[in-house]
Amino acid sequence: MLSDSRQERDARGRGHIPPDWVDTNATYFITINCKQRGKAQLTADDMPQKIFDSVQFYQDSRHWWPEIFLLRPDHLHALISFSWDQKKGINSVLSSWKRFIARKYGIEWQIDYFDHRIRNESDHEDKWDYIRQNPVREGLVESYDQWPHVWRPGAIGW
Repeated sequence: MLSDSRQERDARGRGHIPPDWVDTNATYFITINCKQRGKAQLTADDMPQKIFDSVQFYQDSRHWWPEIFLLRPDHLHALISFSWDQKKGINSVLSSWKRFIARKYGIEWQIDYFDHRIRNESDHEDKWDYIRQNPVREGLVESYDQWPHVWRPGAIGW
């Protein structure tokens, strides 16, 4: 039988609940990929607006508090804080949101996602810059402010 501490660690992993020493207001850098890479799924037609409406709904429902969502054709990047209420950790919320988008709009996601907890202001600034410059690095636009597929609280675009 597992010790209490091992059981607790395992349970935290399943719900992706951070350890007690992590601030409950922590922000996470999130990357979610579509199953099929190289195809414009997230930025085609009116899909960005549909996705941004769902982002806003999840915020209004107090499941998460995103600072930014940037859609690329086949993946997205975001900076998000999550509610740590029971069943509202990172894994639960992202799984629910991905399932909704998949069922409603036919987007097929890769099974998991990448997350990185922001540890300090420098880390936060680096991730903001990474997200902002992502379409520029890929040659999709010359300047980050030309990329239209961005959601921020109260705004779409830069």
